[in-house]
Amino acid sequence: MEPILVTLYTRTRCPLCDKAKNSLMELKETWNFALEEIDIEESDELTERYGLMIPVVHIDGEEVGFGYVDKFDISNRLQEKSES
Repeated sequence: MEPILVTLYTRTRCPLCDKAKNSLMELKETWNFALEEIDIEESDELTERYGLMIPVVHIDGEEVGFGYVDKFDISNRLQEKSES
């Protein structure tokens, strides 16, 4: 079974992004997933799409959270993915 892919769209000097990454790292202790971190400032398209929303979290390509990322909510989504 392929590991779940969690993508964190972020940028430098973003306290909410740091907090989201810390939450995801804590969740990695419980859940088996690959974490991909993408800096939106490296792409005009991503900056346009997510500039006001970051951090943005996707699980297997599906947007599951942005702005203030709720660790409990992400954990629930990981649970759902692991059961499907």
